[in-house]
Parts: sequence; structure tokens; C-alpha cells
Amino acid sequence: MSAEYLNPTVVVGTPWWDQLIYLIGEVTLLIFLFMIIVPLIMSAIILLSIHNRHFYAPRLLKAGLVMTEGMIKAFCRFFGLEDQELMAFFIHLHNTLSTTSFEAVPVEERAIFIPQCMRAADCPAHLTPEGIICRRCGRCEVGENIDHLEAIGYRVWVAPGSTLIKRMFKKYHPTAIIGIGCLMEVKEGLEMCDKAGIIGMGVVTIKDGCVETAVNWQDVYDVALLGTENVDTAI
Repeated sequence: MSAEYLNPTVVVGTPWWDQLIYLIGEVTLLIFLFMIIVPLIMSAIILLSIHNRHFYAPRLLKAGLVMTEGMIKAFCRFFGLEDQELMAFFIHLHNTLSTTSFEAVPVEERAIFIPQCMRAADCPAHLTPEGIICRRCGRCEVGENIDHLEAIGYRVWVAPGSTLIKRMFKKYHPTAIIGIGCLMEVKEGLEMCDKAGIIGMGVVTIKDGCVETAVNWQDVYDVALLGTENVDTAI
């Protein structure tokens, strides 16, 4: 038998290698605990906030939703909260945190994006480089409300998609916007605003789909009139 197997002083590996393996193990464990414990805590706070209709640690909630959204969704589903309810919670949370900043922006620096799906099915308007230009035909409510919003001082676009919105961002540089759309569209739009450094507020439609969707226009004016003196313009 070889002498090295009989020598009890022989050690496998070196101290620095053992320390590195130990460190990697600790970091992996900490990451694993972070990915489990933080979303679990966030989910509990979300459920408590929804149940009591009060935001607890709202800024921490928003950061947690951005960082660990996938795991939070999984925990919330486990506790009976659907993805749509979580998206609605995120939008309400985002609007609440953005209200003070939105109110401080002059209305001339604000914009509103209306989705094209709110038009009448037989809308005669056509797509242009600046979106769909409403012809005020009276077939839907979009035209008259564009007039009201422009009278307040807003720039208003009827947008066929996010590409148009990004193009208008670059061309007109609005400081704050209101986006109207379904839950997913509004959530993604608010996230896009955060990345672009624009103050965003979202209003969710009350009827989904691809054609002739609808919004509660009073909800739109409740947001649009924040920080303005045009309180008589609300419908």
C-alpha cells in the first residue's frame, strides 16, 4: 500500500479552497432565503393591505413587487389571490405613490394616451404618425372627451400601441402621463414610465377586449384634475 495512504498528516485540498467553497455555500443559502422569505413577507403585506384597504409600507411593497414579482405571484396564488387582483393592487399602489408628484406637474406638461380599442367598430379615423386622429364623428365617447381634456390643457393621443407612446415621449417630452387601458397594458405602461423617468398614472378600462372597450370617464377626470383648478370640468 502506498505510504501516502498511511500518513495521517496528508490533507485533501487547501485552506483557501475550503474557505471559497464555504463562502459560496453561504452566499447561495442567503440568496435562497432572500428569494423565499422576502416574497413571502411581501405577499403577507399585500394580502393584509387588500383586506384592510390600507397600504402598509407602500414604498417597500413597490420595490418588492419589482424585484421578486414572480415569486410573489406564486405565493399570492397559493393564498387565493388571482394575478388580475395583484395587477390591480400594483396599479393602485403605483398611483397612490405617484399622486403628489403628478399634482405638482403643470397640466401643459402632461399627456393622456387613449387606446384605439375604445373607438367605435366603424370608426372612420385613420392611423397617422401621431396616432389615430379622432374625426369627432359621434359614434363613440372618445371625441367629446378628447375635447374636454384638451380644454383642460392636456395633450391627448389615441394610441395603437406602445411604439407610438415611446415615439411621443421622445418628440414631446411630457413630464407626466395618464395611460388608459386594460390591467396588463396599464401595468406595463407604468413600468415603462418608471424606466423612462416619467410620472405615470393609470386608469383601467371597465370593459376589456380588442373592439369597443370602455372606461369610466369620471375615473379619468378624477386623475386628470389632480393639481388643477378645473374642478367644474369633471363629468
